[in-house]
Amino acid sequence: MRIAISLNIVLCLCTLLIADEISFTKKPIFVGGLDDIVEYRIPAMVTTGTGTLIAICDARVDRPGDAINNVDIAMKRSKDFGRTWDPMRVIVDFPGEEAACDPCMVFDKQTDNLWIFYDHILAEPAKSGTRLREQRVAVLHAIQSQDGGDTWSPPRDITRIVQQAGWESIMAGPGSGTQTRDGHLLVPCYTRRTDNDYSQVLVSKDHGKSWKITNAARANTNEAAVVELNDGRWLFNMRDVHRNGYRLVSITADDGRRWETPWEETGLPGPCCQGSLIRYTDVRDGFNKNRLLFSNPADSSKRQNMTVRMSYDEGKTWPVAKLIDTSFCAYSCLTVLSDGTIGLLYEHGKESPYEQISFTRFDLQWLTDGTDRLEK
Repeated sequence: MRIAISLNIVLCLCTLLIADEISFTKKPIFVGGLDDIVEYRIPAMVTTGTGTLIAICDARVDRPGDAINNVDIAMKRSKDFGRTWDPMRVIVDFPGEEAACDPCMVFDKQTDNLWIFYDHILAEPAKSGTRLREQRVAVLHAIQSQDGGDTWSPPRDITRIVQQAGWESIMAGPGSGTQTRDGHLLVPCYTRRTDNDYSQVLVSKDHGKSWKITNAARANTNEAAVVELNDGRWLFNMRDVHRNGYRLVSITADDGRRWETPWEETGLPGPCCQGSLIRYTDVRDGFNKNRLLFSNPADSSKRQNMTVRMSYDEGKTWPVAKLIDTSFCAYSCLTVLSDGTIGLLYEHGKESPYEQISFTRFDLQWLTDGTDRLEK
């Protein structure tokens, strides 16, 4: 009897230790100054079908700042839920100050293909009068991996496929896209035109063989995120270039041909900065609740206070808000790990938001202070 009791106590203690281990952990992944990279920025992350975490970002080799600059795409992978990571690999590198930047990633669960979309900023000067900040020709590239990131295809110029008259360029998300229940790949992007930026979505209905682009949801918006709602509509969450202190949101019921008039989502305050939006659970998969997750620096004017929010009503309200980091913070990317925990890759630092990119892992109980847990 004493042995049985002792074994039960040990099992209970082990369970508590495991729960404590995954309730919240944090680990720096890309740190400026390491691996001969001056600055890392613009995180993107997905979980593959085998449970591997793929994390990528801008690697600004010689000096900080956006293009015009020598910017590569760097990658790290973890096969143990983010506890350890492979050494950094550069997977896209162009000569000189040509840049590969602002990556957006999507994983095709039906084919196990991993896609990365990124902006290729050429050395070629843009036409006079262009709105392109870099004053260089910019094209949108896509690469794919069929082996979990071991090897990558040559870049494919998506601009040539979907470009329309009057568009100066098509720019990636950045962050992550999503896959609908019927298998369509959705990749947020924006077109830069002579008057404004316009948030749109790249769509493939044949697993990346062909791509089309939706109509624009709103002028003066960019760096958006998209998720499929439980009823099949798409929810689009956009950065407001006018810097009004909130995210702009719109919904389409016809695959992006028409969008509802966008509205300010007062439940999602933030500065002019990218944010991440993903689905966590769906009742159609046997879970007890629908849940969406959103992350951004939740200060209406400054890039600070990284916060993860959760919605139970398909984005109508966001009653759960958990402060992740009170320091300077900026871009982020969420993913759901294969064990049901949540991963967040985000920029932060003591003096500026761009000192390092860290990975945090937490569970639903930690996010909700014990008021909610995963059930099927």
